[in-house]
Amino acid sequence: MKKILPKLILVTVVITLIIVVKKYDLTSYLTLEYLKANQDKFISFYNQNKFQTLLTFSGIYILTTALSLPGAAILTLAAGALFGLVTGTIVVSFSSTIGATLAFLAARYLLKDSIQSKFSDKLRTINEGIEKDGAFYLFTLRLLPVFPFFLINLIMGLTPIKTVTYFFVSQLGMLLGTIVYVNAGSQISQIDSLSGILSPKLLGSFVLLGIMPLVGKKILETIKANKVYKGWKKPSKFDYNMIAIGGGSAGLVTSYIGAAVNAKVALIEKHAMGGDCLNTGCVPSKALIKSAKVMALAKNSEKYGIDSVEAKFDFAKVMERVQNVIKKIEPHDSVERYTNLGVDCYEGEAKIISPWEVEINGKVLTTRNITIATGARPFVPPIPGLDKIDYLVSDNLWEIRELPKKFLVLGAGPIGLEMAQSFARFGSEVSVVEMGNRILAIEDEDVSEELTKKFKAEGVNVLTNHRAKEFKEGILICDHNGHDVEVPFDKVLIAVGRRANTTGFGLENLNIEIRKNGTIEANEYLQTNYPNIFVCGDVTGPFQLTHTAAHQAWYCAVNGLFGQFKKFKVDYSVIPWCTYTDPEVATVGLNEKTAKAKGISYEVTKYGIDDLDRAIADSEDFGFVKVLTKPGTDKIIGATIIGQHASDLLIEFIAAMKHGFGLNAILGTIHTYPTMSEANKYLAGNWKKERKPEGLLNFVKKYHAWKRG
Repeated sequence: MKKILPKLILVTVVITLIIVVKKYDLTSYLTLEYLKANQDKFISFYNQNKFQTLLTFSGIYILTTALSLPGAAILTLAAGALFGLVTGTIVVSFSSTIGATLAFLAARYLLKDSIQSKFSDKLRTINEGIEKDGAFYLFTLRLLPVFPFFLINLIMGLTPIKTVTYFFVSQLGMLLGTIVYVNAGSQISQIDSLSGILSPKLLGSFVLLGIMPLVGKKILETIKANKVYKGWKKPSKFDYNMIAIGGGSAGLVTSYIGAAVNAKVALIEKHAMGGDCLNTGCVPSKALIKSAKVMALAKNSEKYGIDSVEAKFDFAKVMERVQNVIKKIEPHDSVERYTNLGVDCYEGEAKIISPWEVEINGKVLTTRNITIATGARPFVPPIPGLDKIDYLVSDNLWEIRELPKKFLVLGAGPIGLEMAQSFARFGSEVSVVEMGNRILAIEDEDVSEELTKKFKAEGVNVLTNHRAKEFKEGILICDHNGHDVEVPFDKVLIAVGRRANTTGFGLENLNIEIRKNGTIEANEYLQTNYPNIFVCGDVTGPFQLTHTAAHQAWYCAVNGLFGQFKKFKVDYSVIPWCTYTDPEVATVGLNEKTAKAKGISYEVTKYGIDDLDRAIADSEDFGFVKVLTKPGTDKIIGATIIGQHASDLLIEFIAAMKHGFGLNAILGTIHTYPTMSEANKYLAGNWKKERKPEGLLNFVKKYHAWKRG
């Protein structure tokens, strides 16, 4: 009780003061109209009683700020009108800081202990950040008035920042804004008529008010840059405007755009141009999937009315075809092509030795900007015994030339499932081991169920809720609900995810910030903690997709080359992805899983592709289209398709989300008959049908009956 009583007294005093202010409508005196009407009286009183006026004004200002009452802005203008720029700035600067500190201390005294105790786990990261960079965070909030100052006072009181630090940083951070507002007040005091509004001095003051956030932002950027670049010597001139490290999708697009706008650009790749996508990922996997699809069609010829189709194959030739496909696409990403585009291409291992210098083959290149696009590599989990067997990952899978009899895939994500189905279609006995309770966990449950049925029908052994415990020669021991299960194999593919490539090229020397998941930290402009060093692609995420890497690369190139004029925030609002199994699974935006996780309301509409004429004609009548819409509207916030050509069908929904047209527009668009694309129109039709105006239709029914007599 002894601890609670002082807090109750403080709360009572604060509430009493607020009630008094409200009851007597004291804030009505804190208006521009009242100030102008009584300006001469105030000035006269001030000239006769300077010390008393300054003291009274300061007390009112402190009380207003401490109680978080409206009117601080008017008081600041009044200080300029009554006291002039210099005196007004001094009075407001100290009064506002004292009032803010009192509000800060009140919040700390009343709430800090209980809030920190109740939410200690959630606040741990915030507390660590405040202890490390609290002064800078506070200075940023004071200089850029994005949040109301009273809110900053209360929230900062709940953090571990020191009171002395809070006072002096607030004093400094609010000084620029105080000067601008007091100056505006001093000019307003000189208005004698409406024409005075157009005076150059007053207009200049309003311009200062308008550009203050921009000036403050620039100051903060300069302070932050000076802090991070401290200890590094910037070259007086540069060999390049941009150097991209990594010749995958992200690096290629960054350098392509740079060259297209006549910047001098270099691209460094240590292994093979085209990166993982061309050499070990997208291209070879799709080539193999196509060959496997031919085998599946031959095996299932009876459903097309053909008794049998003999399909002989040599697996080594199939894998050689994969390599030929890579070679055919190689020129698109080649050194020759990019050299002709104006990019200086270097082969070798890059090392960033300063924020503006990159070493390659013993030569140091200077550059104004750097884009890190080093990609990712397969993650190999530390499972006992794995290091003693000859396992496969997506990098070396393409080297095998003999079809394994028993093929084990560890991981049921997109890569694992695509390869599992392909090898099964060539005749391997395939087992998919997944520690989660379903395959393709990124998608909704109904998608996983549909795909699981298809896999099992093709003979794939799908083992969910199986956690890999130990590898022995030819056997994986799994834990399944507390029991050991042995899964035999000749070859095992590890497909449990990918890890960003962040070591070996100098990041450690620069202390580039790395996230807990191993990717490089980047802001909304794709800048690292060094403003001139950008990052895109798998090495930063959050999506490990070729087309997303290319999307990010545009922002790196444009922000790096023209950021001093205009910077663009990376846009992830319409990101599509696809798993190229049979049937394909394609999604854009939100699905039900992510919408629920984010607490976003939605309405769902579904159309079964088993009803579609073209799908029936092709004997591919399975799967569905599912669209999430904003409640009460036809606006699409997400779409998922599972079925044949899903990746192609999704384009219509991607365009709708990107360009703002909804299901009504899709329903009103002619779709060629008979095509798979009609599924999208029928989905829109289902949406419309579920929202038909029953009252109007009943009236129309009666109208038609009346017309018939």
